[in-house]
Amino acid sequence: MADKCNEGLLNGAVPGERGKQDKSVKRGNWGNQIEFVLTSVGYAVGLGNVWRFPYLCYRNGGGAFMFPYFIMLVFCGIPLFFMELSFGQFASQGCLGVWRVSPMFKGVGYGMMVVSTYIGIYYNVVICIAFYYFFVSMTRVLPWTYCSNPWNTPECVGVLDGNLSSRATHNLTHLFNATQKRTSPSEEYWRRYVLNLSDDIGNLGEVRLPLLGCLGVSWVVVFLCLIKGVKSSGKVVYFTATFPYVVLTILFVRGITLEGAVTGIMYYLTPQWDKILDAKVWGDAASQIFYSLGCAWGGLITMASYNKFHNNCYRDSIIISITNCATSVYAGFVIFSILGFMANHLGVDVSKVADHGPGLAFVAYPEALTLLPISPLWSILFFFMLILLGLGTQFCLLETLVTAIVDEVGNEWIIRRKTFVTLGVAVAGFLLGVPLTTQAGIYWLLLMDNYAASFSLVVISCIMCVAIMYIYGHRNYFKDIEMMLGFPPPLFFQICWRFISPAIIFFILVFTVIQYRPISYNDYVYPTWAISIGFLMALSSVICIPIYAIYKVCRSEGDTLLERLKNATKASKDWGPALAEHRSGRYAPAFSPSTESHLEVQPLQPEKDRIEVAAASPVQGSNGSAHSQDSRL
Repeated sequence: MADKCNEGLLNGAVPGERGKQDKSVKRGNWGNQIEFVLTSVGYAVGLGNVWRFPYLCYRNGGGAFMFPYFIMLVFCGIPLFFMELSFGQFASQGCLGVWRVSPMFKGVGYGMMVVSTYIGIYYNVVICIAFYYFFVSMTRVLPWTYCSNPWNTPECVGVLDGNLSSRATHNLTHLFNATQKRTSPSEEYWRRYVLNLSDDIGNLGEVRLPLLGCLGVSWVVVFLCLIKGVKSSGKVVYFTATFPYVVLTILFVRGITLEGAVTGIMYYLTPQWDKILDAKVWGDAASQIFYSLGCAWGGLITMASYNKFHNNCYRDSIIISITNCATSVYAGFVIFSILGFMANHLGVDVSKVADHGPGLAFVAYPEALTLLPISPLWSILFFFMLILLGLGTQFCLLETLVTAIVDEVGNEWIIRRKTFVTLGVAVAGFLLGVPLTTQAGIYWLLLMDNYAASFSLVVISCIMCVAIMYIYGHRNYFKDIEMMLGFPPPLFFQICWRFISPAIIFFILVFTVIQYRPISYNDYVYPTWAISIGFLMALSSVICIPIYAIYKVCRSEGDTLLERLKNATKASKDWGPALAEHRSGRYAPAFSPSTESHLEVQPLQPEKDRIEVAAASPVQGSNGSAHSQDSRL
């Protein structure tokens, strides 16, 4: 194989394996490699790229923030992305099955499942709100344009209805000359009509039926796109992963032609080099890279598990990571060009209109859109883009849970009924999301966002690095990658995996703890009991790791604790490539691969028996493995 290392890869196979067909009949594979790349791009590029990164950039020194951001991408983001892709692809298993590499750490996989469950519940609620705004935008005048609606208060001051009453004109002048913050029609529409916000997180109030209906729509869309697993979602991503870029470009072209757009973009990009020495800036950069790429969610491992064994996931990890970060930067131009125009129209500084999170997506940006001609068109495009960005991530979250369940059970019965497993998970997700559509739903949504998927992800990722590099052994893992790709991981990645990336992850964890502030929403401060629930959600994923480790040690063979620990951390016998044709070297079975292949494939596709008997002499590949199509151990 050594003489093949520099020849590169061709069509996802090691050179010299022209006739190789390394497809998994039972689990299935991506139709082609473009489907995997687009799905992974859709997974990594989510709502945070649009509503979090631009805000972080301008708050942390504008263009100066780009420097630590790309440093963290190179030393932490891409290496972790490559590690998770190679991990899932080598074993062709989801986030539970891959831990055959060191069974004691299977709790990491359960932790990933818990995190993906939390995110999947509240993420689809955000998508359902985007659906709601998308539907109500189909009108001649956007409902949050003026202050003349039944839900508006006397404090409401619109940017377009200043001439409608002397009161509005007086309030507009007063609010901008004083230090008070005006109440916009878009904010009142969001708080008083869409959410009908209650006064406390414990006061759930009634279910908002329009949001409940949109939540049902979003779950139906997700289920239909995943009804046949990666076979169906792989076709959908051709649209869902690419069309957001079309919308971003349309909004960008429209935005830069507006008066004041340059001011907004300069506010976004102008570097403040003094901030580059601030530890908080580096912490924000590291956190944004880590969370944006979706590390430790389990989705990367799951998506890669459907790759062919020899796919060049090293190349894919670089392409997807850079695409994700470039999208974040590009989205900043789209957001701040419109916000600059709005600030110019109001005669205020850009910082007065800049926001992040739901405040940007459902208040600030929609209000800016009302200033544009044909505003419903731009609103429809914007919220359609948010829907597609959210769906791309939601597909992978649901597939992660379904794949983990199916792989864990692993028998023919559940594999053939994978669609029903998908349906069951979708129904459960819908029911668990219903409380988030109540009048206090936004409080719970933000609580889950801030606690369920924050420091727990950092802990999970750190333990995964340690388990692979130091428990399983870096030399073993590097040999596995060389066996899979035809070349070992570059020296830079070897150093990052062993030393640099775990150090950065630990830095993120320390930074998260030091910078912790109790959650609040506008002027509402969360009560202690709600914050306690948030911490319990965060711990519920991390606690899986020690609980399962203790369970595994107790169940392992050995007379002493040390013997039990060794047996619990030792790779199981079925760890390695899923298909027998790829199990060479230390993974080679002790019996004839062709015989085993015949026995394994027979119940799945008996019509191939005659063909396989005729092909009794195995073809030797460049890695020394015996190849028999569609075989499994």
